[in-house]
Amino acid sequence: MQAKLCLKWSPAQISAHLAGEHGDEAAMQVSHETIYAALFVQGRGQLRTELHRHLRTGRAWRRPRGLSGATKAKIPGLVSISERPAEAADRAVPGHWEGDLIMGTNCRSAIGTLVERQTRFCLLVHLPDGHAAEAVRDRLVAAIKTLPEQLRRSLTWDQGTELAQHQAITLATDMAIYFCDPHSPWQRGSNENTNGLLRQYFPKGTDLSVHDAEHLDAVAAELNGRPRKTLGFITPAEAMQRLLSDPDKPVVATTA
Repeated sequence: MQAKLCLKWSPAQISAHLAGEHGDEAAMQVSHETIYAALFVQGRGQLRTELHRHLRTGRAWRRPRGLSGATKAKIPGLVSISERPAEAADRAVPGHWEGDLIMGTNCRSAIGTLVERQTRFCLLVHLPDGHAAEAVRDRLVAAIKTLPEQLRRSLTWDQGTELAQHQAITLATDMAIYFCDPHSPWQRGSNENTNGLLRQYFPKGTDLSVHDAEHLDAVAAELNGRPRKTLGFITPAEAMQRLLSDPDKPVVATTA
């Protein structure tokens, strides 16, 4: 259990993993409530310091996230998410992605994040040249071109000016790009959730430029190796491997 916590697995993920590995051994199974209870020091109600930092939120209970009040500039030629095909909205067909940037101190550095909607598989995009539209264009094109053609169906982004070169990205990759409505992060729910998980590795208020591409790949691999409740507690890496091995058998994923 401690080893999985150190890999930043949630108590629910650990509980489901133990049930799958030791289905016939009741002594080897434990509920997520019991794991949470074990992390508290009796009589004080404080998480044990050696494991506290490995919980995905860094605290015992979830705190609601407020909506950003930042104003987004209008993107020329944007195509609204309302035009996105139904196959993307219900996750029936793979190859539809959600994307965003997570920002460092004073918005001076950033990391690009891409999440495939059906498998929840994520890619992290290194941005050593900054996060202006031209730099983001070049790095996104390079990342998207590593994907098989059947996984390049669409990308959904918010209305940040870093994607002002979206038409050039589509031209280079043949990947349609759709934009969320203003102040509607739930329209990229998988990406928003993943960005929250990534803050365990890249805390707010830190310089993200210190992380090289190899480190980003290692973090993505670790995150893709965590079992997800939305995938029936298989991992995004396993879901992606199943998809590539048998494209006609879609991964069952919820709309969350």
